[in-house]
Amino acid sequence: MIKESKKFKLVQSKKTRYLLPNILTLGGVCLGISSIKFSIDGNYSLAVIFILLAAILDALDGRVARLIKGTSEFGKELDSLTDFVSFGIAPVFILYFWELNKYGRLGWAIALIYSVCCVLRLARFNLTKIDNQQIWKTNYFEGVPAPAGGLLILMPLIFELSDLRFNFNIKDLSPYFTILVAFLLVSKIPTLSLKKISISPKATAFILLGIGTIFISLLYYTFETLLVFGLLYFISIPVSFFMFKNRSKKEISETSEDEHEDVL
Repeated sequence: MIKESKKFKLVQSKKTRYLLPNILTLGGVCLGISSIKFSIDGNYSLAVIFILLAAILDALDGRVARLIKGTSEFGKELDSLTDFVSFGIAPVFILYFWELNKYGRLGWAIALIYSVCCVLRLARFNLTKIDNQQIWKTNYFEGVPAPAGGLLILMPLIFELSDLRFNFNIKDLSPYFTILVAFLLVSKIPTLSLKKISISPKATAFILLGIGTIFISLLYYTFETLLVFGLLYFISIPVSFFMFKNRSKKEISETSEDEHEDVL
């Protein structure tokens, strides 16, 4: 009997669903590395836009993986490595070529501090496990996530690229702002993740209208829109902190009441 020849397959058919999220992840790292190249060339506008696109891909790859049931340990590790390159190295290199290099060794030390804080934040994120009885905590990150941090440290540069003008040199704030964001990365301040939010079907039209408005704003007023979102994100940090504390107190009180009822 002649054995049927096996056809060559690059990926097993049951594994093909893992490809799409990993392709998005690899696209993000390519954008991050390319942003460094553009910053070296002095094209800071395109460098910032590439970091923004990398952040969008980072937000999509995990959701796509969960949607098509293509999550894997390989994808998780690849995502963390990509985040470090795209949001732990690329943004601070852009900032260094733009302003921090003028501070000499101190500027390079600030760049290193940010990168170290980012890699520590990612390592802690990979080891974070949430108790099944506290699923509500999945709506919060511990500290500022790496993509948000990568965009936040670029806020002085984004302000410089926008058409907004005030009577002070925002470049002078870059070193202090970078240190502040680095601290927020490794802090344990709860920040909103919005991973598990329920959307009413009645609100779908308004959400689509909002997404369309944001897209048009980014298209025509890119840097001004990024500044607004950066400001809103900073405002959300204390808001999410108080929301987390209130939810924790409510959880503790409910747990104590259940234990009291069990004793009785």
